[in-house]
Amino acid sequence: MEVKVQKLPASRWEIVVTLPWEEWQGHKSHAVEHMAGNVNLAGFRQGKVPEAVLEQRFGKQAILIETAEHSVHHTYPEALLAAKAEAIGRPEIRFDAVKEGEALVYTVVTDVLPEVVLKEWRKDVAKINASTAEKKLEVTDDDLMKELAELAKMRAGFVPVERPAAKDDTVKVDFEVSVGGAVIEGGKNVDHALVLGSGAFIPGFEEQVIGMEKGAEKTFELTFPAEYHAKHLAGKPASFSVKLKSIEERQIPVLDDVFAKTLGKFETIEEVKASMRKGMLEEKERAAKEEHRAAILDTLIAAAEVEYPAVLVDEEVKRMLGQFRSQVESMGFEWEKYLAETKKTEAELEKEWEPQAKKRVAAELILQKLAADESIDVDTEAVEAEMNKVFQYYKNVKQVEDKLDMGKLYTSVRGQMVNDKVLAWLEGISK
Repeated sequence: MEVKVQKLPASRWEIVVTLPWEEWQGHKSHAVEHMAGNVNLAGFRQGKVPEAVLEQRFGKQAILIETAEHSVHHTYPEALLAAKAEAIGRPEIRFDAVKEGEALVYTVVTDVLPEVVLKEWRKDVAKINASTAEKKLEVTDDDLMKELAELAKMRAGFVPVERPAAKDDTVKVDFEVSVGGAVIEGGKNVDHALVLGSGAFIPGFEEQVIGMEKGAEKTFELTFPAEYHAKHLAGKPASFSVKLKSIEERQIPVLDDVFAKTLGKFETIEEVKASMRKGMLEEKERAAKEEHRAAILDTLIAAAEVEYPAVLVDEEVKRMLGQFRSQVESMGFEWEKYLAETKKTEAELEKEWEPQAKKRVAAELILQKLAADESIDVDTEAVEAEMNKVFQYYKNVKQVEDKLDMGKLYTSVRGQMVNDKVLAWLEGISK
């Protein structure tokens, strides 16, 4: 086997492989066996058709081509090893016309993992580490009281009041919406709960309800927004008839020991404050760590010389789209409706995310290079222990086997763990 390599732009290689006649004819028996298994000829069992009969039926050239295809299939991995090519994605393979007694020449065009060249970066990373170490993280009393106030709002109760409706009240209304004198589809509602000031209705509706008293009725005109999601109503004037049936005022609890006990595991408000302060500090530390690592990666990306294989960028964009779609659907939205309402196509989203995808690919390639250069790895036992944490979310072994590709999961978990170890090493660089 003779292998010649030509490097193309965008981290693609063209590999030309030449197999002497004797070598590629060594795959003839497998080729004939494959042909025999895929034809039905009278008088022969499937898979038992002799080579001479196949040659008579399909011609000698057909057997040569089948042999060439088998030769390519079986020698392609060896050719990649000889070329020292870390191929990724689906290769393009073609072979020249095959002739009896002559060498077989075939060409492989494939994306390969690019070589990453890092210019000087240690000093910049050391500066980032020093700057991060100087920052003092704390939770101020003001920060804590704001969070407590938000918690109290979330635990607020509602009590009936006998006064005109005001902002932040929860009211129940009967309403009817008409356009052109006819009630629109879904335009009639009874005992509809509404928080005044929430913006849940079209602009102007809640403002009309504010000031009404329990039992009062009111009719008013409003125009649907030009960008209203129901296109047949967008920009149209409508008549609203409303009856206010109840008014409830939100009562925010006092931040005291009584309130603390309603939270389940606390006896005093001071215990609540201590727990919240601890949680808030941990969140600040997590955010600071993410910011620190992002700054390190930005520095490394700026110092890197690397070509971006289109296949890796495309795969990352598809992964990002899949994750985003899952998030949208997990919130109860239909994907197609979401795209329609946001006036976006999948292709437009992919185009928008391409720069971010390139950045992610670059970061991954750089971390892989540093892991190799610094001999940073994780052992199998550690990876399996981390995988076991994933398994806890499934009911039984069968569900794990049905839902997960174990090989892909192992590769993914190991990759994440190695990356984390490399980033931890980078965080420790001081000069």
